[in-house]
Amino acid sequence: MAQHQFQTEVSQLLHLIIHSLYSNREIFLREIVSNASDALDKLKYLTVADDAYKSLSFDPRIDISFHKKDKEPSTLTIADNGIGMNEADLIDSLGTIARSGTKAFLEKLAEDAKRDSNLIGQFGVGFYSAFMVADKIEVISRKAGEDAAWKWTSDGKSGYDIEAAQRDTQGSTVILHLTEEGAEYANRWSIEDIIKRYSNHVAFPIYLTYDEKEYDDKGKEKGSKTKTDRINSGTALWRRAKSDLKEEDYTEFYKQLGHDTDDPLFYIHTKAEGTLEYSTLFYVPQKAPFDMYNVDYKPGVKLYVKRVFITDDDKELMPTWLRFVRGVIDSEDLPLNVSREILQQNKVLLNIRNASVKKLLSEFKALADNAASGSEEVKKKWETFITQYNRPLKEGLYQDYANRDAILELVRFKSTTQDGWTSLADYASRMKSDQKHIYYITGGTEQTLKASPLLEAYRAKEIEVLIMDDEIDDIIIPSVGKYKDWELKAVNRAGADEELGEKKDKAAEKEIQPVIEKIKKALGDRVKDVKLSRRLHDSPSCIVADENDPTIQMAQMLKAMGQAADMPDIKPILEVNGNHPIVAALKDLADEERIADVAGVLLDQALLVEGVKIKDPADFVKRLNRLLSK
Repeated sequence: MAQHQFQTEVSQLLHLIIHSLYSNREIFLREIVSNASDALDKLKYLTVADDAYKSLSFDPRIDISFHKKDKEPSTLTIADNGIGMNEADLIDSLGTIARSGTKAFLEKLAEDAKRDSNLIGQFGVGFYSAFMVADKIEVISRKAGEDAAWKWTSDGKSGYDIEAAQRDTQGSTVILHLTEEGAEYANRWSIEDIIKRYSNHVAFPIYLTYDEKEYDDKGKEKGSKTKTDRINSGTALWRRAKSDLKEEDYTEFYKQLGHDTDDPLFYIHTKAEGTLEYSTLFYVPQKAPFDMYNVDYKPGVKLYVKRVFITDDDKELMPTWLRFVRGVIDSEDLPLNVSREILQQNKVLLNIRNASVKKLLSEFKALADNAASGSEEVKKKWETFITQYNRPLKEGLYQDYANRDAILELVRFKSTTQDGWTSLADYASRMKSDQKHIYYITGGTEQTLKASPLLEAYRAKEIEVLIMDDEIDDIIIPSVGKYKDWELKAVNRAGADEELGEKKDKAAEKEIQPVIEKIKKALGDRVKDVKLSRRLHDSPSCIVADENDPTIQMAQMLKAMGQAADMPDIKPILEVNGNHPIVAALKDLADEERIADVAGVLLDQALLVEGVKIKDPADFVKRLNRLLSK
């Protein structure tokens, strides 16, 4: 018998599961049945696609049984005849969690006072949920094509044991030694209820073996008989006609597919016939997947060919910006032995993918249109959708040129004149008759941007400005450039004030030029230039980026992402308000140290207002204190 220690993350996870989780414990059975279904899917594929497995006798099924007697610990057993595991697989699958999301999951559980076990399936650690109801678990498994079987045993504490075992066929048997609280699941009615709610549409038959009491004609118990009944429908739901399905059928299947206890936000069921024949069933979750912004996110769409499972971890099935979508693609035209490499270049799959993206976009657009004039329920659904998925939609603007126009109609922004979200179409409908551009501001939080001095002149002229407070807006929106006939213009760029209609006062410019030169000399290479501003009304200064430079915020983001390690420091352009008393006072000032202090404070406060971290806070404080003392 070989003893092993759990990976650190597994130990932390098990501690939380055993000592902290309490809500909705029954999902453990859904998770184990889902694992069994995946194992059957994998072997079914091999038996039709791999010559080494074609002669294997394979009648896929999942069997559940339980043992419950007085004064004896209850057990619950779930067995399948799927792909199975060898010793190395048991160590890899049950001793480690090779996903970066594990840390996020542990942090979420540690912070969440509710200690919600519903999170388990979403974070891909479903097997361990069994420790909510069991104080000991045994897994006996034999890998298809191999003669040796292995037994994995753990009490969910420090580690686990692995030893040689016996099993007649390939597959896995999970034996749960239930705790007193978990013993409630060792009965026929609980098991049937859980399976019908969470796993009814698992594509393989699930059988329950139980003892049924027998009675004589006087109603007296005369013994019992062991029975085995199938307890799930086991149909490929996505292949059935929509007219045969109810709302609860779709919801039930989604919960099993997506390891979610919430209902989906909405679903899209399509059956295509003609040149290509395929079925798709896509769901949009109520909440964004926890790993949506991880590089190693788990894709949510499964590929089937003629109802044979092919893969569930191919990121080519959906474009990256639609990675939040969950569902199934089932093709009649792909070969069953299609490989991962062939998939990435297969024209049939590419056409299905393109058609699926367009279908999803049309459904998103329909939801948006209905929300504009529909019921409160529809408006709430759209609000939830855009709150959860606005950012990946924006990524689509950058990644998916073919669908950019359609995506551009869906993305939403905040505004200086509107509450809540607004679209580019709505902005355009409110534009002034002589307005040539759609104006926006990027670079910080919504609160910071709405307080920016850069907006003063636009407010004075009642020109709406879109608030783009997502950190990726600085990258995405310039790549878009235009919406219909209007150019998208950033107000935090040099030259954006030229369309404000402010006439240049050449006499005033000439009069303030010596002050500009003083400030420029004092700041030296801290700035790219110093200019008289036409956009400031109340504030003394602001910063803007040169037309050809990234903004300071964008440069900081790129460096944080490791994509601009060699990028030189971006120097802002400082604009000053010639009518402001602080700036005007420099006209007759000759004290160079005091001029340097004023110039430094004008620059640093302009940076701070825009949410930019200043390089030397101590120097800023010293300058400010010297000015205050005078």
